[in-house]
Amino acid sequence: MPKQKKAARGKHRWIGFHLRGAFSRTDISELLNNSLGHNEWRLFDVIGKNESSLAILKTPLHCYQDVIECINNNHIMSTITSSGKIRLVRHRLNSTLGNKPPDSL
Repeated sequence: MPKQKKAARGKHRWIGFHLRGAFSRTDISELLNNSLGHNEWRLFDVIGKNESSLAILKTPLHCYQDVIECINNNHIMSTITSSGKIRLVRHRLNSTLGNKPPDSL
């Protein structure tokens, strides 16, 4: 069976966001489940630093605006950046930490 073409896979957005407090990947997943409800999303990177955490999630383009609103309406989370490319979101999050971008997170 031939590989699915890029255009048929659908568009998505990567969202980088900040969490007030140190959270584990499991804690962030539960928080997102409660906050995002029916929206589609997938958690990718979690970076913990002192008393805060940074994370990256992927969401389909049609859910993007709703996901942004849900994240920003939660008092623990706030969005920092978003893009169609995870590489750019990772670079921007590492810039906010004052670190050089690692090869992979």
